Formats: sequence, C-alpha cells, structure tokens
Amino acid sequence: MNNAYYKISEVANLLSVSKDTLRRWDNSGKLTPIRHPINNYRVYHKDQLMIFEEFQRISRSNWESEERVSRDHHYTSIEIFAGCGGLALGLKYAGFEHLLLNEIDKKASTTLQNNIPSWNVINDDIHNVCFKEYKHKVDLLSGGFPCQAFSYAGNKMGFNDTRGTLFFEFARAVKEIEPKMFLAENVRGLMNHDNGRTLSTIKSVIYDIGYTLVEPKVLKAIYYKVPQKRERLFLIGIRNDLYNDDLFRFPDPYHAVLTMKDALKKGVLYSCDVPLSLGQKYPDRKKEILNHVPPGGCWRNLPVDLQKEYMQKSFYLGGGKTGMARRLSWDEPSLTLTCAPAQKQTERCHPEETRPLTVREYARIQTFPDNWQFYGSISSQYKQIGNAVPVNLAATVGRSLIRALNKIYQAETNKLRSP
Repeated sequence: MNNAYYKISEVANLLSVSKDTLRRWDNSGKLTPIRHPINNYRVYHKDQLMIFEEFQRISRSNWESEERVSRDHHYTSIEIFAGCGGLALGLKYAGFEHLLLNEIDKKASTTLQNNIPSWNVINDDIHNVCFKEYKHKVDLLSGGFPCQAFSYAGNKMGFNDTRGTLFFEFARAVKEIEPKMFLAENVRGLMNHDNGRTLSTIKSVIYDIGYTLVEPKVLKAIYYKVPQKRERLFLIGIRNDLYNDDLFRFPDPYHAVLTMKDALKKGVLYSCDVPLSLGQKYPDRKKEILNHVPPGGCWRNLPVDLQKEYMQKSFYLGGGKTGMARRLSWDEPSLTLTCAPAQKQTERCHPEETRPLTVREYARIQTFPDNWQFYGSISSQYKQIGNAVPVNLAATVGRSLIRALNKIYQAETNKLRSP
C-alpha cells in the first residue's frame, strides 16, 4: 500500500480471513489494531503486518515497473475455450496478437466477434478444430479448460488417460501447435481435486508432450487491481528446449485493495460512474425482506421471523451460509461473481439499492471496459461475464508471459549473433 496504515477490512481481504478472525486475534494479542493518528480509526500499521507473507510480498512489489512491461517482438497467440473474452482481452492488452479464438457457445462467440471484428473466431466444438497449420507459428496457447473427472483406468496417468476430457483437447492443441509457452487457468479446486490425482495426471501429460510446468499457483484477483474476491488456478508451461528456472515468475501484487466503489463509481478504475444497463429484478416479497439487510450483511442481520421465512428449512441446519440474502458493501471488494446475480445460495445484492447487480455492473466487477458489449439473452450475458477471467488479472499475468518471451527472444537473437 502507498501509506503506512491498513483498514481492518483491507487486512481481512488480503489475508482471506474474516473480521471475526481478526477480532479473535485482537483478543488473544496476536494482532491488535491501533488508532490512526489523524482520524482515530482502528487500523493496522504496515510494520505489524510483516509477520504475514502476503504483506511481505506487497512491501517488495514492483507493480509499477511490471505495469510498464512491453513486448520486444511481435508475439502471437491462440486461445481455446475463449468464452466472452476476459482472458483474451487481457492478453491483448499485455501485447499478444490472437491468430485464432475457439469457443463452442454461439452467443459468447458473437460477443468476441462483434467487439473485435478482426479476430478470427471459430464457433465450433474443439473436437472438430485442427491446429496443425499453426505448428511452430505461435508463441502462446491459452485457455481455461472445463475440468471434468478423469478416468484412471490406464494407471500410467499419461496423455491417453485424459482422453474424453476437455483437458485432453487442450493437450492435443499444445501437441499440434508446439507453442513456446502455454497458459491454462481453472478453478482453485483443481489443485486438490480427487486428493491431488487430477493435477498429478495433468502434470504427467504436460511432461509427456514436452513441456515443463512452472509450479501451479492460485492467484487472488484482489491482488491484481480487480475489485473482486475471485481466485483462479494458473498453470504455465514452457517448452523443454526453452526452459530455465529463471524464465517465468508470477506477477507482483498491486498496492491497494479495490472495492465496489472503485468498480461502480468514477475513480482509479473508470473515468465515470457505471452506465445504466439491463438487469434482473427481485420478486416483491424477496425485495421486502432484503430491504432489511445492511451493506455487507446477510440473512443473519434479518429479524428472526424473517430469517425463518427466507431460510426455510436451512434456518435449522446451522452453519454459516453467509452468501444467502447477502448485500455487497461499497467499502469492500465484491464476492466472487456467479453465473446468475440472484441465486439464493450466492446472493449478490447491490450495496444500497435492493436489486441484483446489472449486466454492466457485473462487467465492471470483472474489469471489462464499458465499450465491451455482450450478446444473447440477459441470462446468457450474466453467464458469460460470471465465467470470465477478470480482464485486469489476465493482463497482469499476460505481462509476466511477455517478460518471459522477451527473455526467450533475446536469447535466440544473441545466439544468432554469436560467431
């Protein structure tokens, strides 16, 4: 952070703990807030927080210099499972030129094509797409493959053991193209799926097809100029003939936590307030109940009679269920967006108006620019945006990939120049 003090909400978000946890740490003496010398708010001084690795990373961050990373050469890419373009757009911002984008969903493909007509978008099942004409012509293959359960019948956990899954198609594209690098992203749950066997299979396949996998990492979007508590697993592969241990490193964090106010109001992210757009509406009774929920609150903030009415049988089951009847807060990042803004289990109510977030508000939380239009029904638009990689997160990782490719290009150039 640029200043020496951190709000309680900022520390909770950066450490991925609840405010209740911070209160327990305060009571036990592990971490006690102090009073800000100017406004007397309870805050933490940065020196108190150096016991946490997350804050050590922030203190060492070279975000400003990383933001200035640019390509030394013309770098090309192909993206599969492209969705509505969050990852593709971020990589474009970083400096990649997409030669091809593949997406099976027709409305998402329309979104891609209509926003950037020069893009070569193939709307088809990936099983029908051959990539052999691009062999050795592409620097990066990217995509977020859907993760289905794998079959381990072969026990060798190699390339053929993934046949029938969409990761097999991702690996096939890598084999046919042989790019210098690849980027695959997925849900954080893949890291431990099936007690780690799924990721072990993926690592084995990557080795089989001639690539070295950088140690996979879950990136929290709030560290990378995204006003949302979204987490994604990133897999970076480098072709074996180009690999060295120092070639790629994941990006440094941004120096501030951005909030719903940053997403929807004029400020550091956008030059104006969020434009008006279409959105879903609540049934009258649901709206009446949610009117009682304060910013940052949930069903637990309702009167007991309304808790019972809204929660029904769930009221008696115990547990947190804090996503139910949840209202977002202006002063905190959004919770992870889902494919629909008004699902009972994962409510995302506007901070001050009692309604679901609109399409444009959804897009801003994912850091899409206001001129990026989405096509299809409102439900389809929400789904497209909810499934996307936040654009700023993609751009940040993209610059790290550009930095690595610059090193490869410089090494290749020096080799050609040497006698």
